[in-house]
Amino acid sequence: MISFLKGNKVEIDPAKVIIDINGIGYKVNISLRTYSKIKDLDDLYIYTHLHVKEDSHTLYGFYNKMERKTFLDLVSISGVGPSTAVMILSSLSADELKLAIIDSDVNKIKSVKGIGQKTAERIILELKDKISLDDIENVKLSQNIGNTIRDEALSALSSLGISKNVVERHIDSIIDKNDDINLEDLIKEVLKRS
Repeated sequence: MISFLKGNKVEIDPAKVIIDINGIGYKVNISLRTYSKIKDLDDLYIYTHLHVKEDSHTLYGFYNKMERKTFLDLVSISGVGPSTAVMILSSLSADELKLAIIDSDVNKIKSVKGIGQKTAERIILELKDKISLDDIENVKLSQNIGNTIRDEALSALSSLGISKNVVERHIDSIIDKNDDINLEDLIKEVLKRS
């Protein structure tokens, strides 16, 4: 129905954003992951899903199409509503969730607040068939690339005598915000923060 919104950010908090589009303010519920990607932007372009119930019409917003697709897959499962899907996407990225489903990692999914054993098992059971072989390769490739850059940056910065705990926290924070960052830029950014 409403596939995306493009407009100016009026107000934002970790659970929602209000976007002004030609004088109309749209309230859009978002995950923490989307919040971290858009909080510093003024002009927004977010993908949306309009969830319609008897008593309400609620817009959910996503930073990218992958997050929206994962949300739609989650809400298609009996017992997983939009709020639960947003909670899952706030705790796990779409790739982390896919990897947990591929590996049948019930504990990883259970680590999300409000998700019990049965719901985690149902998510794995119902979504495992929806993950294509291409998705599996892309998830594992992106995970390996991210880990390699992370490990190389950690090694380089540790050799400079910077505390490993401080470096790890900064590296993870930077990679979460910009997963396409190269090694050189990652090291520069960590050095600025240390």
